[in-house]
Amino acid sequence: MRNWLDGRTQRVAVRGLVSKWRSVTSGVPQGSVLGPLLFNIFVGDMDGGIECTLSKVQRDLDRLERWAHVKCMKFNKAKCKVLHMGWHNPKHNYRLGKEWSESSPEEKDLGVLIDEKLNMSWQCVPAAQKANHVLGCIKRGVTSGSREVILPLYSALVRPHLEYYVQLWGPRKTWSCWSATKMIRGLEHLSYENRLRESSLFCLEKRRLWGDLIAAF
Repeated sequence: MRNWLDGRTQRVAVRGLVSKWRSVTSGVPQGSVLGPLLFNIFVGDMDGGIECTLSKVQRDLDRLERWAHVKCMKFNKAKCKVLHMGWHNPKHNYRLGKEWSESSPEEKDLGVLIDEKLNMSWQCVPAAQKANHVLGCIKRGVTSGSREVILPLYSALVRPHLEYYVQLWGPRKTWSCWSATKMIRGLEHLSYENRLRESSLFCLEKRRLWGDLIAAF
């Protein structure tokens, strides 16, 4: 591993002009197989000594800042926000190093929007808009109404928007694939339940239950 990391050099190329070669004395090559593994090992002790008690949050942030200084790393403080939760939260100010962190009414974590009241409406509305937008593109751009065409497009391009991290935000909202099954030629006049049966589809609520059972198992 030392042979793989030591002795690396790099240079910058812009429009045919190149800089001199410089030694790379820190970091892990991006795009490599070992890169993510080595990074996880490198940051594995980042939370060492964290007390995780709300009244001592600033003390933990100071500890993280000292860790970053020892490791010769820097936090992107522009992306560090404070999300205040709780009915009677005093909404203290917190800093990372010498810079005070801004408060935010909602934040995105792994693509899921969470607000200060843990209300998932911030997540539901954009998800529905994306799904409806893609479904509209399919409706306008695809002339065939056969189930062999519509169903794969719906399953691959529309449904994932409504099921991304659905175990977290799904119970707050119920969606259906009513519009998608309406697009299938020959099923327009059937009821929603019969369209699902003819298309061999589960309703999203049943798929959500199925996913919950799998996760629980």
